[in-house]
Amino acid sequence: MSSLSLGIYAHWRKPGAETSLKALLNALRLYSIDVVLEENAAKLVGEPGEPLDKVVSRVDLLVALGGDGTLLRLVRDLQGKRKPVMGINFGSLGFLTCFGGPEYAEAAKALATGDYRVDERTLLQGSIERKGKTIFSHLGLNDLVVTRGERSRLIRVDVFIGETHLTEYNADGLVIATSTGSTAYSLSAGGPIVVPGSAVFVVTPICPHVLTNRSVIVPQSSTLWLKSRIPAQRLSISIDGQESIHLQPGDVVAVRAAREKLPLLLPKNLTFADILGTKLRWSGSAI
Repeated sequence: MSSLSLGIYAHWRKPGAETSLKALLNALRLYSIDVVLEENAAKLVGEPGEPLDKVVSRVDLLVALGGDGTLLRLVRDLQGKRKPVMGINFGSLGFLTCFGGPEYAEAAKALATGDYRVDERTLLQGSIERKGKTIFSHLGLNDLVVTRGERSRLIRVDVFIGETHLTEYNADGLVIATSTGSTAYSLSAGGPIVVPGSAVFVVTPICPHVLTNRSVIVPQSSTLWLKSRIPAQRLSISIDGQESIHLQPGDVVAVRAAREKLPLLLPKNLTFADILGTKLRWSGSAI
């Protein structure tokens, strides 16, 4: 008999969500694990549910059922509440959802027996400073992205590491990624792969218009300041690909490591190299 209680947060709009959730619930209940469903997930299976804040207060850990995007939305909705999270993918493995369906029995057994490891992942805190006051602040697991918003135009942004001016980026956008987020948007923009836990931020321009504008790795102990080089330039930021926040001329964006970290539950014997090999289809062969 397990004394574990867990909450389930699912991508309830995704095709196959109902079938996957039912299969997971059946597997968990074989181990007498107490389950509390987030209210939208509960509607899928016609069972009682609770708002997420109440789920968090009642359970030992959370399961994000869907894909990596579902886990990122859960991190956003947690608003800094520290709670261990296991990501379970509907299908193949993700970079964050490393327990894959349809073998939900394996995930249930791991939860019941404690056969997993916990990675403490850095969260970034992105803030907007306006006339010396913080008017917006949010946490993210992967990245903060600066773009021109609705218009696809060049941005010109000065980046400072603390008080030191790094460079002016001329690009379609700019990604500030954690080591966890190095395999997301930053990677597709040409940034390096960074092993999680490396305690760095990666600054990667999106389609740079200057040949020498390249990715830079900086210590996460530093605060990064982003300032528009063009006063009338209207920029937007998004954190973990969520809704865009529009900046006003003169606004300054700060990116720093949050005090909170995310305890991410992963299969005990699954290494980062294993994940890369699966997701990037690395074979080790020269041909």
